[in-house]
Parts: sequence; C-alpha cells; structure tokens
Amino acid sequence: MSTALLTALVLQSSPTPIEDLSWMSGYWLSCEGGREVSETWSDPRGGLMAGVSVTVGRSSQGSLEFMRIWPVGETLAFLAQPSGVPATVFPLIEAAPNRAVFENPEHDFPQRVIYSREGDVMTGRIEGLANGQPQSMTWTYTTATLNSRCPA
Repeated sequence: MSTALLTALVLQSSPTPIEDLSWMSGYWLSCEGGREVSETWSDPRGGLMAGVSVTVGRSSQGSLEFMRIWPVGETLAFLAQPSGVPATVFPLIEAAPNRAVFENPEHDFPQRVIYSREGDVMTGRIEGLANGQPQSMTWTYTTATLNSRCPA
C-alpha cells in the first residue's frame, strides 16, 4: 500500500477535533443584495460551537436560524435549525485549514453546507439539487465588530 493511500485512510478515519474549526468563530456581516445577514459563531468550547444567523430583508422583516457544530456519532456535524423547525444534521465530510464541508444527501435542499475563510472574509455556501436541478446560494461575510449593521 502506498504511503499516500495509507495517509489518506488515516486522515479519513481520524475524527476532526472541533478546535480545527475555530477559524469560524466571531461576528460576520454580509451586506449584499439589499439584505443584511449576520452570523455569530462561538469559539469551540465543551466540544461544541454555537451559531446564530439573523437576516433582515428589504421589508425589514427578520428571520433567525440557530446553528451548532458538535459530535454526532464518530464525526462532527453542522445542525441547522431555521425559523424554529427541528434541526437538520449535516455530518462533516471534509475539513481543511479554513474550509469545512458538511453533507446530508437525504435532505431536500440543501444537501451541502460549505464554509471557507480567507483573511477577514468568510464564505458560506449551500448547494444541492432542488426539484432535480442544481441550486446554490452564497454569502460573503466580512469580520465585524459585534452587532455592527450594514450602512443604510
């Protein structure tokens, strides 16, 4: 067996420590498309990270999503709970420095949740199939002071 294959198998079977996702922690703000979207992520503590996303649209009507990352079985998982519905579990399938991919192929939409960071910019992306067609949505956040707002 090649060294590269052996290394890949070891990496695949080793659970990702939650501290490896600490790059997500902080207050993030997106002011694109006439919407204000903020995501706030705690630092890793007690084996979990807690997040909340607040979206304010053009009508000034807000929506709220609770999120968390914590162990589910043998891996970390992203749990999304928008608008008070029961949480959907997306197990972590890929972790690299400043990138995490969570996937639940059984979910209607999205099937993948992807976060990546470059400097003071974090990108959140959801993607998958909706009605048999590929769909995606992307948010570009910049790090901001807690509770900052988009310019009016």
